[in-house]
Amino acid sequence: MRIALLFFSIPLFAQTYDIVLSNGHVMDPESGLDAIRNVGINGRTIAMISQRPLQGRTIIDAKGLVVAPGFIDLHSHGQDDENYRYKARDGVTTALELEVGVSPVAPWYAAREGKSLINYGATVGHIPARMFVMHDPGEFLPTGAAAHRKATLEEKHATEDLVRKGLDEKALGIGLGIAYVPTATHPEILDIIRIAADRKATVFVHMRSPGAIEPGSVTESLQEMIADAAITGASIHVVHITSMANGQTGLMLEMIAGARKRGLDITTEAYPYTAGETRLDSAIFDGNWQEQLGITYKDLQWVATGERLTAATFAKYRKDGGFVILHSIPEEAARQAMANPDVIVASDGMIFNGTGHPRGAGTYARVLGHYARDEKALTLMSAIRKMTILPADRLHLQSKGRIKIGADADVTVFDPARVIDKATFEKPNRYSEGIPFVLVNGVLVVRDGKIVEGVRPGAGIKVR
Repeated sequence: MRIALLFFSIPLFAQTYDIVLSNGHVMDPESGLDAIRNVGINGRTIAMISQRPLQGRTIIDAKGLVVAPGFIDLHSHGQDDENYRYKARDGVTTALELEVGVSPVAPWYAAREGKSLINYGATVGHIPARMFVMHDPGEFLPTGAAAHRKATLEEKHATEDLVRKGLDEKALGIGLGIAYVPTATHPEILDIIRIAADRKATVFVHMRSPGAIEPGSVTESLQEMIADAAITGASIHVVHITSMANGQTGLMLEMIAGARKRGLDITTEAYPYTAGETRLDSAIFDGNWQEQLGITYKDLQWVATGERLTAATFAKYRKDGGFVILHSIPEEAARQAMANPDVIVASDGMIFNGTGHPRGAGTYARVLGHYARDEKALTLMSAIRKMTILPADRLHLQSKGRIKIGADADVTVFDPARVIDKATFEKPNRYSEGIPFVLVNGVLVVRDGKIVEGVRPGAGIKVR
C-alpha cells in the first residue's frame, strides 16, 4: 500500500511547468496566504501553489522576495509604451484609463491589441464624448464649449448616445470628470449616472469641486455623488480623494464609510503624494481657484521647466496650455488615505517624454517602501490588498488581483527590504527599485530588474 501511494503521488510534482517561482514569500490578500511557497505557471495561468519543490523550464529563485498578485492601477492616463514601461517597473500589470475615459471605445482597444507590455482598458468617457459633440478644441481636457457653456438638449442627448455606444463596446464603465465640465448641470450628471445604473456599470468620477469653501465645497460634491447613487442605485468610484478634499480628507472618508454601511456601492482611491497634476488651461483654474484649493501661484510647478509660477507666468502658461503640478495636499491627508484599508491605491499618472508627476513612475513602490515599511502607516499585507484584490473586486475581475490556481499569471515579485520609488518632482522619469520580476499573463516583462524587450503580452480588459 505504501508503494502504491508513492507511485500515485509522483506525477503531480514531477510535472514540468513553464515558469516556477521558487521559495518566495507568497502574500495573497484574498485567501490570507502569507507563507513560503513554490508557484508553478503554465501558459498564462497559475497552475500550482505548493510547499514542495516544483520543476520548471524556467526557475526563478524568489527566496527572500515577496510574490504578490500583479498591481492594478485604476487611474492611469499614460496609455502608451513609455508609460507601460514605467508601470511594469513599478509592479503594475494592469493599467486602466477610468476617470477621463475614451470615446470612441472600440478603436482605442484595437490600437493596443498585441502591442502592449501590460494589460490595458478604459471606460467610455463623458468628457471626450461631450467634447466631440460640442466641437471643443481642447487636448485631452476641454478648453472651449464643453467646459464653458451648458449643453443644449440635443447635445446632451448626443453625448448620452455616445456613452451608451461605448458601453455596447464593452467599456469598463463610465468616466465622469465633472470638475472639467463645470457647466454640466446636476440633472445632466444625474442622467449619466442613470445610464450607468441601467447598464449595471460603475461610474469613475472626478467630483465637481474641491476644498472646504462653501458654497461649492468638496462636502457638497461628495453629497451629490452619494445622493445620485442613492437615487439610481449606481455603483460609484470617487477618484483621488486627497487632492479633492485636502484637509477635509478625514471627513470625506467618514462620509464614504457611512454611505457604504447603509448599502451604497461607493469606493474611493488615492495616490501617495502631496501634490496633484492637471492642465493649467483646464476649467480647474477658472474662478477663485486659490481660495478653493488653499494655494497660490508659488504652489504651482510648471511641468515643462520645473519652475514655480508667478502671476505673470501663470497667465502666460495658461494661455499656452500644458501640465502643472499643484502642491496642495497635506501630508496628513496622504497618510490618512494610505493607512485606510479600504482606500484603493491608484496613480492618476502620466509621463510624457520623460516629464510629468512622479506618481506616473513610483506610486506602488512608494506605498510599499515609504508608507508600509518605513513609516509603518499600514501593514505590508494591507498595502498589497489596496493594490490588488480591492481594484480587482471594484471591476469584478475574478481572474486578477490574486495568487490562486486558475487565476491569470499576473505576478509581481519584490524585495520588501529594498523596494522604493526613485521618481521625484524634479526627475519624474526614474524607475522604481526593488522589483526584480514582473509577469503579465505568464510572460516575464521585468527580469532581474530590467524590462524584457520584444515581449507584448498585455491584453485588453473589458466587461464580459
